[in-house]
Amino acid sequence: MGTQPYEHHEAGDPTAVRAALGLALLAAGGWLLNTARPWQRPGHPLLLAAGWTVSGALLVCGLVLLARCVRTVHGSPAPEGRGIRDRRP
Repeated sequence: MGTQPYEHHEAGDPTAVRAALGLALLAAGGWLLNTARPWQRPGHPLLLAAGWTVSGALLVCGLVLLARCVRTVHGSPAPEGRGIRDRRP
């Protein structure tokens, strides 16, 4: 018959949440960079520097998170084949 509502189902892919978070960070960083353009409206140099710094940090964090997800999904199934040693004791 049908599946019971109390049956155990496997959890979703954890890399999907991290990839979505990386894309959200990229979008937020791009939006902030777009709003902190000094050539459209002059502002205080400290506010401009803070906006550019925060937007750059968001862009870098989003890109790193997305790259790690891509490497996890498309990486080699056997890391010992590439000469990577397990560093755990």
